[in-house]
Amino acid sequence: MDTAHALHRPILAWYSVAARSLPWREAGATPWGVMVSEFMLQQTPVKRVLPVYEEWIRRWPTPEALAEEPAGEAVRAWGRLGYPRRALRLHGAAVAITERHGGEVPEDHAALLALPGVGEYTAAAVASFAFRQRHAVLDTNVRRVFARAVSGQEYPANATTAAERRTAAALLPELPETAATWAVAVMELGALVCTARSPECGACPVQRSCAWRLAGSPPYEGPARRGQSYEGTDRQVRGKLLAVLRDAPDSVAQATLDAVWPDGVQRARALDGLVADGLVEPVAPGVYRLPR
Repeated sequence: MDTAHALHRPILAWYSVAARSLPWREAGATPWGVMVSEFMLQQTPVKRVLPVYEEWIRRWPTPEALAEEPAGEAVRAWGRLGYPRRALRLHGAAVAITERHGGEVPEDHAALLALPGVGEYTAAAVASFAFRQRHAVLDTNVRRVFARAVSGQEYPANATTAAERRTAAALLPELPETAATWAVAVMELGALVCTARSPECGACPVQRSCAWRLAGSPPYEGPARRGQSYEGTDRQVRGKLLAVLRDAPDSVAQATLDAVWPDGVQRARALDGLVADGLVEPVAPGVYRLPR
């Protein structure tokens, strides 16, 4: 039995009973809802995304509804999800969808890829999950499953490689509907069972054919994996500054921002970065607000 057949049936069968019930997977979920979820889920756990997602879709059920509001409102509603530039990119995508596609998320993969803030992964995910098309969807969870089950390695490389893309393409089922389910099933397996730190190999549907497990689960020997440090970083300072601006009804004086972090040099660097990224606007000397 080849690798594809050894993986397809057990993973799809596992997903049919183990899949989480999530609002963007429900029968009534719109392509816009799927797109919003994909932006929010990047580097962010589902449990943190759910309340923000539900409020976002209630307030902006369509791209046009979001496009009608200032970009700063998207940043404000993003709350503490982290990586707030995603909010600006999602707002930019909503504006482009409204202007170029009559307010409807496009089905065409190339049209999706041409939207602001939509990269290789997001275009494939939306085309697959919203429109049931046949695309290889490679996020961190999928890459880890393939690294272990196919390549016999504990972790994939830091950046997606050509070899990983070839593996994903070779494993993709031929029928678009099956391929779309396969894409989300492998992702779910990586999120729930084949996790980064504590994989539950005994509960894995492909444990008998997993190359990594059959090799004795050898430890990772590749280049150092990127850490996720946060405390004391410019990213933490940016978050604190944005929190003040999100909670303010309008503009905020420099003195109020100065109170959130003691290191003046680092604080100024973080604020300058927020301005450069378009997340904060200076409206007068020493006065700032979210973008409009």
